Amino acid sequence: MFSKLLIPLSFVVLFYGTSSNGQKKKETLLSEKVGQMMDWASKRAVIRMNGEKFRRFVRAPPRNYSVIIMFTALQPQRQCAVCRQADEEYQILANSWRYSSAFTNKVFFALVDFDEGADVFQMLSMNSAPTFINFPPKGKPKRADTYELQVRGFAAEQIARWVADRTDVHIRVIRPPNYAGPLMLGLLLALIGSLAYLRRNNLEFLYNKNVWAFSALCFVLIMTSGQMWNHIRGPPYAHKNPSTGQVSYIHGSSQAQFVAETHIVLLFNAAVTLGLVLLHEAATSNVDIGKRKIMCIAGIGLVVLFFSWLLSIFRAKYHGYPYSFLIS
Repeated sequence: MFSKLLIPLSFVVLFYGTSSNGQKKKETLLSEKVGQMMDWASKRAVIRMNGEKFRRFVRAPPRNYSVIIMFTALQPQRQCAVCRQADEEYQILANSWRYSSAFTNKVFFALVDFDEGADVFQMLSMNSAPTFINFPPKGKPKRADTYELQVRGFAAEQIARWVADRTDVHIRVIRPPNYAGPLMLGLLLALIGSLAYLRRNNLEFLYNKNVWAFSALCFVLIMTSGQMWNHIRGPPYAHKNPSTGQVSYIHGSSQAQFVAETHIVLLFNAAVTLGLVLLHEAATSNVDIGKRKIMCIAGIGLVVLFFSWLLSIFRAKYHGYPYSFLIS
């Protein structure tokens, strides 16, 4: 009877002993991975990864930490200006986390360059850069774990909000001091002050309606073209597909825009405005009839042509918009 009980008991002891050894190996492996990641993070805020490192420290279990990875193409021959701009913001975010008093091993920031990890791009079926993906501690990345770069832009503050949403880690972005803005403002004020001083005996230009009208018009054109949106969201200047090399200057969504797009819209609005001014001058000025006809034709041409282009851009962004004029 004792021998019959001893056999099942030995199996139980063997099972739990094997399970315990497996758990210890798992904990040891996890400790080694965390230690290695912490060592890399202490030397560089953004850990550069190739295919081997990605498979070992991101894809393979066990893992109790999140990894934010920027997939990019920084080599000069790739000619990805957006990648370099996004990398600067990404470095600011990663350094803000690295030197934060709240820094832990809960989140690591990494980077995979196409020329160093093309196999990773192929593994993830990725054909565009830059792309930010959060790899959570457990399970595969969900749709929300891919950062919407075209919608939210690549400003460090925007990425930090997304990181907080996906990992519950809140990072206070600390930017290095930038004296360019205050310096330019100081130079501008100094220039204005110098001009006012030189013409202190004749300040009639301050009462010139045309000067104030032109200044107000420039301000309106800048604001209506979306420059404030660019300042808040920090979108890329344009987007280049690393696979095809095609550069897009107009964003295909109504929820986002490129910096180049705002410049194009500003120029088109300015051209339409110039056309209207020419039409007004043709109707009210006292110049000879020949010049007035030229001004009228030029004004109509500017308004018709550039309004058609503006409408075509609107149609490209708001899919399903039914109306067009000259250019579809």
